[in-house]
Amino acid sequence: MNTEALIMLIGAQGTVISFMGYFFYKVLTTPPKSEPDSYTENDDVER
Repeated sequence: MNTEALIMLIGAQGTVISFMGYFFYKVLTTPPKSEPDSYTENDDVER
């Protein structure tokens, strides 16, 4: 394997790992939304 191919391989893998790490961090640190869990809690009509 020549030097250019090795640099491209490391660069591509580094890019993918960087994006993956960023999105994992974003998913793990985003607070949950305060929405109701069921459809009955969204109804306006009382039963």
